[in-house]
Amino acid sequence: MTQIIDALTEISDQYDALFVDLWGCIHNGVDPFESAVEAMRKYRQSGGTVIYVTNAPRHRASVAKQLEKIGVAADSYDDIATSGDSARAAMYRGAVGSKVFFIGQPHDQTFFDPLNIIENPVEIQQVPLQQAEGIICCGPVDPMADPEENRADFLYAKQKGMKLLCANPDMVVDRGEHREWCAGALAQLYTEMGGESLYFGKPHPPIYDLARRRLAALGKSTSDARILCIGDGVLTDIQGAQGEDLDSLFISGGLAAAETKTDRHPDPDLLNAYLQKEMVSPRYTIGKLR
Repeated sequence: MTQIIDALTEISDQYDALFVDLWGCIHNGVDPFESAVEAMRKYRQSGGTVIYVTNAPRHRASVAKQLEKIGVAADSYDDIATSGDSARAAMYRGAVGSKVFFIGQPHDQTFFDPLNIIENPVEIQQVPLQQAEGIICCGPVDPMADPEENRADFLYAKQKGMKLLCANPDMVVDRGEHREWCAGALAQLYTEMGGESLYFGKPHPPIYDLARRRLAALGKSTSDARILCIGDGVLTDIQGAQGEDLDSLFISGGLAAAETKTDRHPDPDLLNAYLQKEMVSPRYTIGKLR
């Protein structure tokens, strides 16, 4: 059974590093959660290392700019590991071919920025679906539209044997007060239709490997027993931590706020019923990160 805590400081001295989700934990896409940002600052001041591990379909420099724009303090973290970086490396290695059909919004075009760490990268060309060898999906063109609107295109792509590279495995995200669809919902639809989707963000191993490399590059690599994963997504943050055999802290006041009736704390019975239904077992739970 998960242990409900009131503040990160109750457990933080057990860990040398935190792998922390961004959306729903540190900010809501519009404003920062000041108590969460301050908790990260205090943890770093005590000697801990904070890696923001996000399913954002963009490279870390782009995410850092977004954090600055939102108002998340730069001294709240040490580095960033993104699903976009892991997926970009796969794309430039030719995972879905050189001619790709892009699904996403204009700001997601940073996904195609050069990646200099890949030797002899594939030259990527964005083309119409009928000319494509594969699909790059950073998210819906309209995040409020039903993913089913992509069914016709996906049927054609499946028949042509195209692979879909999913740059963000999240299903939904809350932007302010509005819930939006993410690339993971489109990839799930494609898979259900019989297509092949490739994933690189949480809960899949590549992004955790990247986060560990980011930690090592800071000269602060540590044992897995001293790493705590924090997030509000049971199917991404918590399931991913379990797959990596890492401890996790579930933020019940994020995506599952209604199901767990989280105010300052979740309702214990509803929380345990929710976790059992989702078949996850975070070591700790907190209403909001603080």
